[in-house]
Amino acid sequence: METDKTTLNDLSVFYHEEEFSIFSKINFTRTVGGREKLRINFVESLKDIPAIINVQNTLKLILQKKEEWPLSISNGSIMVIYKFYESIFDVMPARPTAYSAYMYKLLHAPDYSLAKYSAGHAFDFIKGIQKLITVFLEDDPPENLKRVLQKAGVLVEKNQLKIVSAKEKFSDLSNAEMLGLTHFFRYHFKQNMEELIEIYFQLDAWYGMAMAVVKLNLVFPTFIESGEPELKIKKLYHLLLDNPVSYNLELNQHSNFIFLTGANMAGKSTFIKAVGGAVFLAHIGMGVPAEAMELSLFDGLLSNINVVDNVAKGESYFYNEVQRIKKTILRINDGRKWLILIDELFKGTNVQDAMKCSTVVIEGLIKIRSSLFILSTHLYEIGEALKNYPNINFKYFETIVEDDKLSFNYNLKEGISNDRLGYLILKREKVIELLEKL
Repeated sequence: METDKTTLNDLSVFYHEEEFSIFSKINFTRTVGGREKLRINFVESLKDIPAIINVQNTLKLILQKKEEWPLSISNGSIMVIYKFYESIFDVMPARPTAYSAYMYKLLHAPDYSLAKYSAGHAFDFIKGIQKLITVFLEDDPPENLKRVLQKAGVLVEKNQLKIVSAKEKFSDLSNAEMLGLTHFFRYHFKQNMEELIEIYFQLDAWYGMAMAVVKLNLVFPTFIESGEPELKIKKLYHLLLDNPVSYNLELNQHSNFIFLTGANMAGKSTFIKAVGGAVFLAHIGMGVPAEAMELSLFDGLLSNINVVDNVAKGESYFYNEVQRIKKTILRINDGRKWLILIDELFKGTNVQDAMKCSTVVIEGLIKIRSSLFILSTHLYEIGEALKNYPNINFKYFETIVEDDKLSFNYNLKEGISNDRLGYLILKREKVIELLEKL
């Protein structure tokens, strides 16, 4: 699925304050390298349903066998292995006997201690890889997992590593066996070890995704083989909120445009971002924050939410809004399936101009039946003229006003809101009172 940096930022997939990002929320990896592989998985969305199902099934299998995951492999153990190959050692005996191992320990005590410590972590790492191969290849795993584990199996299929399989733990090795294994790791297995670590990073990325599914109570979406855009979600919520309100949503080719209204703070932006975030997660094989979700494969996801001006280039807010819409239209006018999310279109100009511009853009976009659109606006006045189009669905978020006090239930309702609450918010926050005292 195609997207861009603007959309990923709009949806908080990545964010400059990373703890407030979807990526950070999903990241349950155990290693720094696994975290970077997970980031790559986020950036490179999957392009067909079989690839997505492969990842879903991989995560399901990891969850099924999570108790057998080798927790002995940690970020610390991998850092020790890297350090082992960077350190300088006095030459070790290639085929140590009990005597030569004893003499090396006696005459090269610091090197012996460091080698023993490092080789112990390498032993645990290889042992963990062997366990992963045994546990996950015993059934018929998904193709991507099978391919990775089979590659790992070739790398650990060395006579010198049979001792790792035979011994329960590193301390069971004699000094001669330990020194011989350390010599092999250092002088004959460096490239293979680096490849195995890279393989483990991908496994760790999948492990982190699987743990996110269970820890965050996510559900795997169902993909529909369809040439038409379809999206149906039951009890969707925003992943980054502590106490979210859920929504139901259904869009298809015959009803492919949501015209969304409501006051500031009523929940429009949160709803739009929740939809975009869920569709994004579905396309990387992840579970989604909902009770159930069905969707077609989308070719792309674009948003127009957090547009900014550019003082350095002399570009106004409105100019950049126009450029973003222009680029969007040029990309989606290709017959492919896109999900387009637009929040408060044309905020950078006066109301009358914004109404005219918004109407023109909406009446153009609704001609594109191959894509789905959600557009929020304060300009409820333009909604009446749009009711002539059968594929537009009108939704709004309700605001309750009692004794000049505002409350928001964040429930999505049918229709068009005509709330005008800016003055009440100024009054509630005592801005009017402050001004009167000037």
